[in-house]
Amino acid sequence: MSTYIDPAHPNRHDPYTDIPDVVIRYLKYLETILNRSPRTVNAYYIDLRGFFRFLLGFRTHADTPWNELDVHELDLAFVRAITQEEIYEYLYYLTNECANKPTARARKLAAVKGLFRYLVRKENLLTYDPAEDISTPSIKRALPKYLSLEESLELLNNIQSDFFERDYCIITLFLNCGMRLTELVTIDLSDFKEDTIRIVGKGNKERLVYLNNACKEALRRYCDARAALPNLTDKKALFVSARTGKRLSNRRVEQIVERCLKTAGLSGRGYSPHKLRHTAATLMYRHGNVDMLALKEILGHEHVSTTEIYTHINTQQLKDAVSSSPLSRVKAAMVHRSDKELPEHQEESNLEDLDDNAKGTESEET
Repeated sequence: MSTYIDPAHPNRHDPYTDIPDVVIRYLKYLETILNRSPRTVNAYYIDLRGFFRFLLGFRTHADTPWNELDVHELDLAFVRAITQEEIYEYLYYLTNECANKPTARARKLAAVKGLFRYLVRKENLLTYDPAEDISTPSIKRALPKYLSLEESLELLNNIQSDFFERDYCIITLFLNCGMRLTELVTIDLSDFKEDTIRIVGKGNKERLVYLNNACKEALRRYCDARAALPNLTDKKALFVSARTGKRLSNRRVEQIVERCLKTAGLSGRGYSPHKLRHTAATLMYRHGNVDMLALKEILGHEHVSTTEIYTHINTQQLKDAVSSSPLSRVKAAMVHRSDKELPEHQEESNLEDLDDNAKGTESEET
């Protein structure tokens, strides 16, 4: 991400000064009206800055590397002159010069489409939307990567850390509650009430998640250890550094998860905090008989269609379906007769049949 986001304060960013004014107004609209998180707005900023740098370089054939071009003085006339053909050139550039995958191209195109919708419908600065009829790149929907039940137990049983209570609690919450990385980092002590935790998700949407016995025990042990820290600076934050007493950053939690995976012999397999979220959802669906609507609420998905991907990874259902075939128990008859066992006249008859078939085939081909 850009340095505009302060790792110590993920909900803040500096003023955007290196992009056109119309883009700045759009980003403020995203943050203040649509209630997008600062990290989401920052991602839009990066993508739109890249889009305008491409356009400036494409139009002027600049010798300066396009990712270094200054676009903050581009005016509304420049924006009004953008054509559908130029947007296609941008997508072609992302594909062939930047080697962006379909998911990255789709995300960047979404930023461009959003900007033009805003300029046409909200500010009425444009009468034509050049991005409206451009289709989003087709994306192959991949199944989520997750730990098996055995791997999850292996991870929990092999945590080695200088602050064991904290790191064990982090892994336990990831595996049981299915929260996102940013959601875990921003938890405050005041977010707990009885046996629930208040989680602030995407778009600052709040949801309540119930804590099971494993989570409550891990939290109790960690809070006791946290209270004993000699230099507790951030008294509101749940997860803090043992050295500084300040709230853990996203990157620090990623490092903790990486280390725990390594000590459990699970490193190098593409697992991450977000994969632990997938693991929680998968285990609840496969082993807990949790229905889609309940799982949607636990994960904080906006649409149930997002949650439905977990129905495709219930391998036990697939195994049972294949086993239910009426042919699943049929075994090959273990009888083998060699050519020597065939009667002599039958051997000759078969050879004649083959010869006749060959002649018939030649006749048809001719």
